[in-house]
Amino acid sequence: MMEDPVSSPSFARFLVDAKMRTYASGGGDSSCAVPAVLAWSHQLEYRSEGLLYRDIYFGQAHFAGQEVVYLNERPVWSMCYAGGWTERLSDEEVPAVAVVLQSALRAVPIGVPFRGPASHAVEPYVYLNEVTGGIRRFRGLERIEREGVVLYELSYSGGGLD
Repeated sequence: MMEDPVSSPSFARFLVDAKMRTYASGGGDSSCAVPAVLAWSHQLEYRSEGLLYRDIYFGQAHFAGQEVVYLNERPVWSMCYAGGWTERLSDEEVPAVAVVLQSALRAVPIGVPFRGPASHAVEPYVYLNEVTGGIRRFRGLERIEREGVVLYELSYSGGGLD
């Protein structure tokens, strides 16, 4: 029986590296942006040691996407996500909240390498992330608040693929 690549510590390290080098490093302006295979989508990729991380998403203020990790061209892990800015977020605050989101995503913990840490503050904003499960199967909800007002919210779920 083949060893489960998703459960290995090196897989979690790869996920953290991939996330740090793609959206968290600058989003669609990332050096890992590649021509999108799907119309109207954005596509980011990172490769290392036989693994390929691919993030394809649609939209900007409200968006949905999927991350897939391939081992030797076979998909082994995936995460789907959807969310975005709430109606409480003013146009003037969008750049600041985007900075908070990318800052939180750069702090992705290796123990739960899906989105950001449980909490991350960049005054006056607070990023919060609630996740259940582990790398083989998980789900979570992240949000950014200012004084208890939710300005951004995203739900996600995923895990290993058989």
